[in-house]
Amino acid sequence: MIDLGLTKIALIGVVALVVIGPEKLPRVARMAGTLYGRAQRYISQVKSEVSREIELDELRKMHKDVQEAASDVSQSISKSMNEVESSMQSAWTGTNHEDNALSDTPTPDQLAVKVKLFRKKKLARNSALPSWYKHQNGRKSHVISGAARVARYRPSGAAGNGFFL
Repeated sequence: MIDLGLTKIALIGVVALVVIGPEKLPRVARMAGTLYGRAQRYISQVKSEVSREIELDELRKMHKDVQEAASDVSQSISKSMNEVESSMQSAWTGTNHEDNALSDTPTPDQLAVKVKLFRKKKLARNSALPSWYKHQNGRKSHVISGAARVARYRPSGAAGNGFFL
């Protein structure tokens, strides 16, 4: 921009006073001020418009990049879904022997054997230990109340020596 110092402005003012005259100088100065203000507003509008266009271009570029990324993700998802769908279809029809091994269901005879083994294991877990061993190791066979426990395990000498009479 133009570098105007105090001396240059004073020189321009003196020349304007001589050339224009003292009667018309205030009106010309006012006109010059309004023109200068209009020029500044116009320049600021042009700057803001240019910056908006640059930002708009950047936003369009980012929008395009996001759309490309979204389409890539969509394509990869549809590809994986098609692969899963084809593997499920081949497993359903039984054309692929590797996938068919995973979907084998047990026969009723195999289920009956499993049930018998489960019952034997449960019976062994619940009744393999004798009851005296369960009592000794703290396994409760039945629950008793606090008062019943005191009455049962009270020392024999403390039966008549109660604090409350």
